[in-house]
Amino acid sequence: MHIESPAFVEGGMIPGTYTCDAQDISPPLIWDDPPEGTRSLALICEDPDAPLGTWVHWVYYNLPPSLRGLPAQVAPHEGPPPGGRQGLNDFGHLGYGGPCPPGGTHRYYFRIYALDTEVNLPSKATRKQLNQAMKGHILSEGQLMGRYSRS
Repeated sequence: MHIESPAFVEGGMIPGTYTCDAQDISPPLIWDDPPEGTRSLALICEDPDAPLGTWVHWVYYNLPPSLRGLPAQVAPHEGPPPGGRQGLNDFGHLGYGGPCPPGGTHRYYFRIYALDTEVNLPSKATRKQLNQAMKGHILSEGQLMGRYSRS
């Protein structure tokens, strides 16, 4: 699958609007058709450059397979429109938590997964729980990487 954002290009800088230095809202995302047999979509955003290891910024699962993207500023609710469930990020909050690196330029990976099932997880699941639930069910995946450094 291919995933992109109208807010930044692959490998480009993520605008401040989508970070802790400004509005801290989720960026708009667009992806292509998932493969046949897709029953749900999942999205994970994480920073592998964090000082204490990979930092999770967004966990979102059981998105409808008919969905082809997300608007900017997805509400930090358990089950916001357009559907699905949001989990906990490593800030300890529900939904999206934007880039907020302590220093240097960090990479942020937005990964979309097409799954052959809906995952059996309650709201507020963690990335670890989602990764476990997705094992053996990933039909396709795609990723978008953006970078950010604080001024």
